[in-house]
Amino acid sequence: MTTESMDLTDRKLLNIVQSNFPMVAEPYRAIADAAGIGEAEALERLAELKRQNVVRQISAIFDTRRLGYKTTLVAFAYGDGDLHPGAIFINRHPGVSHNYAREGSYYNLWFTLAVPPDGDLATTVQWMADKTSAIEYRIMPTIRFFKIGVNFDMVKRRSDAYNYNPDAGTANGSGQQRIPASDWNQAQEITEWDKTVIRAAQEDLPLVSRPFDDVAGRLGLTVSELFEQLREYQERKLMRRFSAVLYHRRSGFHANAMIVWKVPPERSEEVGMIMAENPAVTHCYERPTFPDWEYSHFTMVHAPTRDECEEIGRNIATATGISDNLLLYSTREYKKTRVRYFVEDYERFWDSAEAAAAMAEPVGA
Repeated sequence: MTTESMDLTDRKLLNIVQSNFPMVAEPYRAIADAAGIGEAEALERLAELKRQNVVRQISAIFDTRRLGYKTTLVAFAYGDGDLHPGAIFINRHPGVSHNYAREGSYYNLWFTLAVPPDGDLATTVQWMADKTSAIEYRIMPTIRFFKIGVNFDMVKRRSDAYNYNPDAGTANGSGQQRIPASDWNQAQEITEWDKTVIRAAQEDLPLVSRPFDDVAGRLGLTVSELFEQLREYQERKLMRRFSAVLYHRRSGFHANAMIVWKVPPERSEEVGMIMAENPAVTHCYERPTFPDWEYSHFTMVHAPTRDECEEIGRNIATATGISDNLLLYSTREYKKTRVRYFVEDYERFWDSAEAAAAMAEPVGA
């Protein structure tokens, strides 16, 4: 499927499922009503969009840190011939949710890593580096969080990331506030029951008329009780929302740039807030600097072309007065998924032959 083959109804469906998937007994009927079509047609269209990997998954989105997981961005530098096998090996870890080869800097593989509450990030990264012959690596955890809100307006064909602060519930640029460090990364108490529900809610929702029936049944709950439990998780800020994840390249957003910025420490928060206001920015963080890496602010942008990514970068530079930046374009996507929480044994994935199969596709700019 190409973006040209999607009609307006497909695009409306994609806007609905990625923004606020309805937690009701018959969600696809509600989605169909909103799109002005019948439920059967909505299910058929979504099935085709999933078959073509435009829609990756429909499930609950949880807050990694509030579940007690430790998480970070990691940059690896590889020599010729080592990057691809290294990336495939790293993909085995269930806590690696995003893994990209990127051009534009010495570090040519960038991935996100989460480990369970009893895990150790530094030890895991060192082990990965040793096993894959990485030349150098940097661990870059979040210092300040300014924005996370991937959202592609499929009708207008532009990024429209509006969810600046999911914990505070701000949207559309109104009342944006930075999440205090003491709040956004604070782990909450998680019971064994919570883990059981989370394991069920993180699985891909089937394309059937009443998809929540099976989830609730496996938990010994009614559908209403399941929704009540999920709403409680939202109130506790453990769960952000229930929604679909799109494969942005197959959705028409072929260019993906991580723009990194050299920002004076005294302007860190001011500049981060300005960057987050740009609707083309889906993620905005401050991360640590190093002698060989002086870029503190990271903004993710997606657009149909590289030229448009560069225009977004120029707009951000004008708005902030910061011109020292690098655009790190992804050249290969090795993995993009959601972290699987509370799986029985993280370590078994390292030696699993099944887990070695990686989602690796060349990136077309």
